[in-house]
Amino acid sequence: MMRVGVTLPQSNWTADPVAIKDYVQAVEQLGYHHIGSLDHVLGANAASRPGWEGYYDHTDLIHEPLVLFGYLAAVTETLELVTSIVILPQRQTALVAKQTAEIDVLSGGRMRLGVAIGWNDVEFEALGENFHDRGRRSEEQIEVLRALWTQELVDFQGRWHKITDAGINPLPVQRPIPIWFGGDAEPVIKRIAQLGDGWFPGFEPDENGRAAIDRLRGYAQEAGRDPSDIGIDGTVTLGGHSEDEWITAATAWRDAGATHLSLDTERADLVFPDGHIDTIRRFMDAAKETGVVDRS
Repeated sequence: MMRVGVTLPQSNWTADPVAIKDYVQAVEQLGYHHIGSLDHVLGANAASRPGWEGYYDHTDLIHEPLVLFGYLAAVTETLELVTSIVILPQRQTALVAKQTAEIDVLSGGRMRLGVAIGWNDVEFEALGENFHDRGRRSEEQIEVLRALWTQELVDFQGRWHKITDAGINPLPVQRPIPIWFGGDAEPVIKRIAQLGDGWFPGFEPDENGRAAIDRLRGYAQEAGRDPSDIGIDGTVTLGGHSEDEWITAATAWRDAGATHLSLDTERADLVFPDGHIDTIRRFMDAAKETGVVDRS
């Protein structure tokens, strides 16, 4: 049975910590498994960039996910806290290891780190990181993260990282914290097959989507891994669709082999938090009625 969660809406929401708490506690009370949050450190001013085609700009309210999760760890008890995703190569690796380990400790082992390489060179510029080597560098970052999460002391000499007989304290509850990948390019799919614990595919579970999942499984076998060890977290967009369409989409992901499902209410014209809570309540009722999720 798929584990079903929600993605924090990045539009029509708020900086009010009480409203955020009310929403995530409602998510937990409704029986959802996880809550995800995306990552953008800063937004560009589209007005000063003719032809800007980014997904967001400086007017979009996007909370910093790792700081946010420190708060959510304190106001929830069971929800898995999922970055979906953190743009890993624009961040310092050892600091990410420390921050995520801290969240894992404070939440009692509820951290899942979703990562991707990003698309917005504006952020890389501001954060002082190289936009052009981000894919290759992220592979070394994964190695460093897992070493820091599982060893008291680390000696590491790579192309981009050097650690000399040092480590983080406290270590996380999960050793290592699960690392899931976002992105759909073929190099990313191969990277997931070799290094990932799971995948956030950004497509529909149609014929092309199922073919991509099959390629992932083939690459995993080539890498000597059991494909069933790699989770798949599909997305169902609730806004603008009927309850029947919600269940059809969820069923398609289940049939495609998804282990997890995340609900997206961001594109819906809803008031936060009540409108979003009502929508995910209706999904849960419909999913239990049709057997997409366990009635318990």
